[in-house]
Amino acid sequence: MDGEISKLTIEEKLSCQSLTPLTTLNLLDSVDVFLFDCDGVIWKGDALIDGVSDTLDTLRAMDEIFSSSFAAAMYLKANDFPKEKKVCLSVTFFSFSFFSSAGFLVCVYVIGEEGILEELELAGFTGLGVLILKLSPMLINEHFPLQEDGKKTAHLKPNSLFEHDKSVGAVVVGLDQYINFYKLQYGTLCIRENPGCLFIATNRDAVGHLTDLQEWPGAGCMVAAICGSTQKEPIVVGKPSTFLMEFLLQKFNIPTSRMCMVGDRLDTDILFGQNAGCRTLLVLSGVTNLSDLQDSSNHIRPEYYTSTLSDIISLFNNYQSSF
Repeated sequence: MDGEISKLTIEEKLSCQSLTPLTTLNLLDSVDVFLFDCDGVIWKGDALIDGVSDTLDTLRAMDEIFSSSFAAAMYLKANDFPKEKKVCLSVTFFSFSFFSSAGFLVCVYVIGEEGILEELELAGFTGLGVLILKLSPMLINEHFPLQEDGKKTAHLKPNSLFEHDKSVGAVVVGLDQYINFYKLQYGTLCIRENPGCLFIATNRDAVGHLTDLQEWPGAGCMVAAICGSTQKEPIVVGKPSTFLMEFLLQKFNIPTSRMCMVGDRLDTDILFGQNAGCRTLLVLSGVTNLSDLQDSSNHIRPEYYTSTLSDIISLFNNYQSSF
């Protein structure tokens, strides 16, 4: 039925075959929407993976690309977190007196980077950081105690109390290359001491390709730190949670069996696709290699796998040229 999460059979979940010209044609014929992970599929670090641009141009009428931080914004939106309340980033977090003068009581503290801000704003939340940064430096210094939390230091002194904003209603944790002790303490206090404060994780990826030549610690490392200090588990709104799929179903109004999830991680991308009832395609251009896929201890198997995303077009062209 349209707009519902489909159910995969055991056989479908366990099947795993390399893309060929014929299976590529069958996949393209059976799918209306492609869902792409980005890191390791579209790019590595700041470099596009070879052939990706042409592939996306060819599939442009069908594809949509969503990021994990987008899922965090959608979670807040779906749960009626007040959009008129401002969203405050850790890099530009203002004092409680500023919130009081603005006339609202709830805000979001983000341990993350600019991408989360952008996605929260797309979901209808206002990012104070962007608005304030548009002001002149003189106006900022005179009226707003604007400091970057990534450059702040938590001072461990006798009889000193680390202050935090009691109005924070949610802490969103994602990848943050500027994470420090100050941010960890701030997020910890909000979750532990603010009544009803949500702990939301964009994803729990252990590593990611922040540069094209090697892997770096992923958002899962930041999430794990807050888990340890709060002794609480987060609401994970990114993959493999199917929360994001509810939004996709509303947008496309088609069964998930007509969607294909393309990713480079078995335990997030492929598992997300399987949990949602999507077709799944693993590309070996990112975290997972062929040995990982074929390891006897691995129980997450995509429907198809291939070396890189551009194989879709090259294999399809091979099929056409065979006639």
